[in-house]
Amino acid sequence: MAKASVSKLVPKVPKVPSVTGASRRAAYAASTRKALIDVAEDLFTAKGYAGASLDAIVAGARVTKGALYHHYSGKQALFEAVFERVEGDASRRIQKALRTGKDPWKKASNGLRAFLEVVQEPRYRRIVIQDGPAVLGYERFREQEERSTFANVLDIVRSVLDAGGWGLDEQMLQTFARIFFGAMSSAGESVASADEPAEAADRVESAIGFLLAGVQSLIESGSELPNAFLTHEIPVVEIDAED
Repeated sequence: MAKASVSKLVPKVPKVPSVTGASRRAAYAASTRKALIDVAEDLFTAKGYAGASLDAIVAGARVTKGALYHHYSGKQALFEAVFERVEGDASRRIQKALRTGKDPWKKASNGLRAFLEVVQEPRYRRIVIQDGPAVLGYERFREQEERSTFANVLDIVRSVLDAGGWGLDEQMLQTFARIFFGAMSSAGESVASADEPAEAADRVESAIGFLLAGVQSLIESGSELPNAFLTHEIPVVEIDAED
């Protein structure tokens, strides 16, 4: 009876799941990749792609070159991993800003401001704007940029144009979004490369805010869009042939 009473008072120790060798290897590999990307991001930001050596990266991450080559084919592949993380972080920050409310104009303003804050950051300026196109190549750079930021631009454009009740189809919305995306990309580059990024960002915010105010004015006045926007009919200009 005494033994039974004591056993009831002693809490049962939960079973600890066994960690397999494969799990340990996966955890070690993940921590190695993270260490390499963390150090590479710092060095690429401070020294640029050309100035950051693999020796410095592996020394900072406290791994061997063999470990680096096990995970990445070389310096360019490691840079691409860093680029993807920086772009992904930027995209998530903009998405968070876009979720601040349902008002389309507030949403557009918040998204624009978040974007302009991102492009002023040293790591984004150096890794994405300055080194990205040269290291990845223009096509690969644009592919990565569209993958991470185009959806945010489309979200802004869709909410703004839907406020007009114009019933634009998906193709026309995509067309507007691509035009706006090109403008935003160019504006981001101008801010990132400016001697005074904060002042350049203020100018961009004022200019794009002015354009958005024009769209808002059209909507509030009940203006209709040209039929070509709604039916995709391209006006044909007839030219009289010379005899």
